[in-house]
Amino acid sequence: MRRRVGAFVGLLVVAAIATQPPPAALAQPEAILEGRAVLPADTFAGEPPSGSKLEDETKGGRTPPFEGQPVGGISAVLEAGDGEFQAMPDNGFGKKGNSSDFQLRTYRIRPDFETAKGGSGEISYGEFVQLRDPDRRIPFEITNEDLEDRLLTGADFDIESVRREAQGGLWFGDEFGPFLLHTDATGRVLEAPIPLPDVKSPENPNLEAEEEPTLPTSKGFEGMAISEDEGTLYPMLEGALEDDQEASRRYVYEFDLGSKSYTGERWQYRVEASDNSIGDFTALGGGRFLVIERDNEQGEEAGFKKVYEVDLNREDSEGYLVKEEVLDLLSIRDPDRISGPGREGDIGLGDPFSFPFQTIESILPLGDGRLLLLNDNNYPLSAGRNPDQPDDTEAIIVRTGALSPSPTEMPGTGGPPLLVLAGSVLVAVVGAAWMLLQRRVTAVAVRRYP
Repeated sequence: MRRRVGAFVGLLVVAAIATQPPPAALAQPEAILEGRAVLPADTFAGEPPSGSKLEDETKGGRTPPFEGQPVGGISAVLEAGDGEFQAMPDNGFGKKGNSSDFQLRTYRIRPDFETAKGGSGEISYGEFVQLRDPDRRIPFEITNEDLEDRLLTGADFDIESVRREAQGGLWFGDEFGPFLLHTDATGRVLEAPIPLPDVKSPENPNLEAEEEPTLPTSKGFEGMAISEDEGTLYPMLEGALEDDQEASRRYVYEFDLGSKSYTGERWQYRVEASDNSIGDFTALGGGRFLVIERDNEQGEEAGFKKVYEVDLNREDSEGYLVKEEVLDLLSIRDPDRISGPGREGDIGLGDPFSFPFQTIESILPLGDGRLLLLNDNNYPLSAGRNPDQPDDTEAIIVRTGALSPSPTEMPGTGGPPLLVLAGSVLVAVVGAAWMLLQRRVTAVAVRRYP
């Protein structure tokens, strides 16, 4: 009997140990810089020239117009296979009025990351996808309205996010509408831009003369995730709606790719400060998502650049998504010193390493706790790494142990995550064992002390 009682007690001890939270849940582990690669600020992909409508004569020591199309301003990134990525610049120079000579494209890039084992630390670029509307799907006037190819420009849309659907086509999230823009894999527009119901920015081409915009300038779709089954998009607004009394609220919407319509479902995300912005929103797997949240500062003034994990099935008592901090981009360990040396005046290189850029708008999970991040260098306007130089495009790989274990389901499926299910089974087994143990002990007591 002592052996049996001991076995049950042992089972209880093992169960107790198994249900304890992992160390990562008790203390956030350090983030480690594993790789870094740089694309120089002055990188251009041939004609046509650009920047002719920049208001100031000189920006960042560079005088427009520029010799070609800048390869920078990266606001979204997709895997392209074989160590390459599909990188998407935004609308060019930040405004509808100064970006009509900036062509909307995605570029295939190949970073040769500098790591502890070597690597050049350079980024090369190759072919690009040109967005265009030769079939006249867009119902409002565009910059190249009367040209045969009708190439799209930064005065037509401010694309800030992109996702690839199962059929290979591309969906872009835009800030001017905000719109969802659908193209084939070559960038050919397939249908009219899809507006967000009841939301219009000041740049929306459908805004009536006396109509008040419901969304501020440059606060449209900044991030956009796609579900694991590639059937649903989750576009996220960068800023708050005009009439929202809660200035720290940001909305995530649900868009069904089958019906090509919004479902009416939306989630609330609360930023840490009301003037913080969303940088990106991407799926991590198992119903979990990553959010880049940032302030609007750069360089020595940068104070808040973080990555959070959210689960669309987890909300707090006020109905906001529960946030778990994953990464502080201003405090990353670089024990192998792969980030240095830099130029005179560079900041944030060495150990610790920081990513002190105004706009950080691309994040891609690589697996095994590794994240790829890129900055939007706003060529030639941003100077976060060096106050005397326009920012390069930097791609970094960071390993963090702060990501939670992956459950199995996407939001809305109704079933519990795998870990919760396993925990429930374990609790049931332990409970049954404890009841059986109590019966055994009681029986022994009765036999010994009648």
